[in-house]
Amino acid sequence: MDQSAQHQSASHRANAFFDIELKPYRSLGPRGFVLLIGFVALANLGAGMAFWLLGAWPVFAFCGLDVLLVWAAFKFSYRQQRAREFIRLDADALVVRRVDIQGREKTWRLQPYWLRVDCDAEDESAPLRLWSHGRALTLGAFLSPDERRRLAEGLREALWRWRQPPGAGLRPLDTA
Repeated sequence: MDQSAQHQSASHRANAFFDIELKPYRSLGPRGFVLLIGFVALANLGAGMAFWLLGAWPVFAFCGLDVLLVWAAFKFSYRQQRAREFIRLDADALVVRRVDIQGREKTWRLQPYWLRVDCDAEDESAPLRLWSHGRALTLGAFLSPDERRRLAEGLREALWRWRQPPGAGLRPLDTA
């Protein structure tokens, strides 16, 4: 990205009360994935060979199937990581842009004045919802309960800042 685009992007963020990208967390990186599949393959090869030598050769095929299923499960999990949610509160609206695992986008523009953030701090399974005009939009379904609560607190604070009259003595977000 050239410097003018970086400057434009930075000034664009500076005008926001809140701007965040949410994505699912995967604790196993690519190197760990290769090591895990290698271990599972070796363990199944050893078990399969032992059964082969005992005369139960069909078990060997099931050991190979086991490795394939573990690999497929992790690939599916990594595919889920493509999902993203972008939340931005600027002077005009709160915009939520959701990108699913196929890359399809859906965008919601909400008027911040009427917006209510709902996330029950006591309930671990409680979703984070934005309520406006009797309708709810669920955010961060893939986040942990702690992350949802922190996001809710951040959104509430940003909405509070947005609702303050100009010149109320609030410092800009980027100098906080």
